[in-house]
Amino acid sequence: MIYLIAAIKGLVLILLLLFAFAYLTWGMRRGLARFQVRLGPNRVGPLGLLQPIADAVKAIFKEDISVAKADRFVYWLAPVISFTFALAAFAVIPLGPEGSLFGLDPWVADLDVGILYIFAVAELAVYGIFLSGWASGSKYSLMGGLRSAAGLVGYELALGVALLGPVLVVGSLSLRDIVDWQGRYGWLIVWQFPAFIVYFIAALAEMGRTPFDFVEAEQELVGGFSTEYNSMKFVAFYMAELLHWITASALIPTLFLGGWHAPFGLPEVPILWLFVKWLVFIFLVMWIWASWFRTRYDVMIRFAWGVLFPVALAWFLATAYWVASKGGAV
Repeated sequence: MIYLIAAIKGLVLILLLLFAFAYLTWGMRRGLARFQVRLGPNRVGPLGLLQPIADAVKAIFKEDISVAKADRFVYWLAPVISFTFALAAFAVIPLGPEGSLFGLDPWVADLDVGILYIFAVAELAVYGIFLSGWASGSKYSLMGGLRSAAGLVGYELALGVALLGPVLVVGSLSLRDIVDWQGRYGWLIVWQFPAFIVYFIAALAEMGRTPFDFVEAEQELVGGFSTEYNSMKFVAFYMAELLHWITASALIPTLFLGGWHAPFGLPEVPILWLFVKWLVFIFLVMWIWASWFRTRYDVMIRFAWGVLFPVALAWFLATAYWVASKGGAV
């Protein structure tokens, strides 16, 4: 029975994430249009709300062209890897306290190593990017896949080290324990502000948003690793990219902003407050995307290895010394 309930919750979560992806594309296009003094989607349905459905129908019925020199199996497997692991990351994020979802727990899986799970899933998604470049039979795609994988690994390393500070302070790898700890002692952004800054910047790179959108960089490498993909295979990569945005925007408040706990002493409303914080970070990323410029790839790599990683490592060592001097976690 436990596994059946988990399977049903997993299916519902997948459907909700796909719905969120569809209307994130609408909100993204409308929001960026306002930033750039344009209209955005406004013809298909009221306020353009049916545009995602029109886009989905177009992608489904678009001619599916495969490259003659591609490794067929890996060529098809790569988008499946990226899309699947992008979906899987959300499963361990607690949306509220135990039993707050109509008597059920508002999460799919409660893992004692939730942070390790998310980090592992995020790293495995990089394989989809690299394999797509290698299997496409194109030098442009291979170059795009190699540089995308190298860049993402650099930022994932800084992201992982940034998480070690909060883990040491709380004394647990469980996302539920981290949220409960913040309910007792205050938000971790106060205790771990440098870790929050490093994590947020590295998360922008993982999402592929400006100024870290070197994954595509169409003016340099045609379309990066996805140059030879079209139809639903290309959509799978695009969905994976936006699902990373959705997951990271929920994970940041979970780790640093109290999760589902209400801010400023307001009434506790499980799930609602995490949703509000999620919307704030969705908008913040969109704002940065519309306002910032793309920088050169070599500058981004130097920034990852020369700035972010040393800062994250130094803060981790300082946190470790502080926790050891106190005799353990808070």
